[in-house]
Amino acid sequence: MKKFNSISVKALLFAAGLGTRLKEQTQDKPKALIKLAGKPLLQHAIQHLKQFGITDVTINVFHFAEQVISFLNENNSFGINIHISDERDQLLDTGGGLKKAGIFLKGDEPILIYNVDVISNLDLNTLLKYHQEHKALATLVVRSRETSRYLMIDKNMQFAGWKNYITGETRISRKESYADAQPLAFSGIQLIQPELLDMITEECKFPIIDLYLRLAISQSIIAYHDQSELWMDLGKPEQLQAAEMLFRKC
Repeated sequence: MKKFNSISVKALLFAAGLGTRLKEQTQDKPKALIKLAGKPLLQHAIQHLKQFGITDVTINVFHFAEQVISFLNENNSFGINIHISDERDQLLDTGGGLKKAGIFLKGDEPILIYNVDVISNLDLNTLLKYHQEHKALATLVVRSRETSRYLMIDKNMQFAGWKNYITGETRISRKESYADAQPLAFSGIQLIQPELLDMITEECKFPIIDLYLRLAISQSIIAYHDQSELWMDLGKPEQLQAAEMLFRKC
């Protein structure tokens, strides 16, 4: 395995989602195979990881899973070691997806988790350095942007809770620091230590945020404030169109 900085890193790509917000395009294919600038989102993600020397990647699949598997086979897994975490029996959400994929992720290497519908030029080496310096169990990449649901980050960059600013729903992990926490939006990128896998006690289908809310009470679940110039969530038609226009200019 090649080196990411001086350390080997594994990756998990979340690619099992139904892509309901892109239903016109996902009626006959998975979101991971929607094309941006002539290449499927999955290919963009894999090639981005390869730029940083990541050659061990697990991909979870559900919606039109056979198409994803065929695409990888046709492209010889893009010259890296790819594992398929098959959720066709039950779609497990992000937390359950991480737990099921754990069989491929165990080891000594940190694990980069990346949503397949995110495009970013975040320097992953900088993220890894930050993660190591803070001795974090998990580092959640956040940005200053408008959304309805926010991670609440305290002055020490610790994850203190979660809030939906539309419904008012609030969940608190660190009561002592929540009151002064600032709302920041999750980017769909995170870096975790492999020992976190053994701390998952939740069962079946559950969001990864539930896991972090529980662990943050006693563990170092921190945020990295990403201010890189390019980050796009491509989960909606208008977002995909904006990304297409941006790539045409490049």
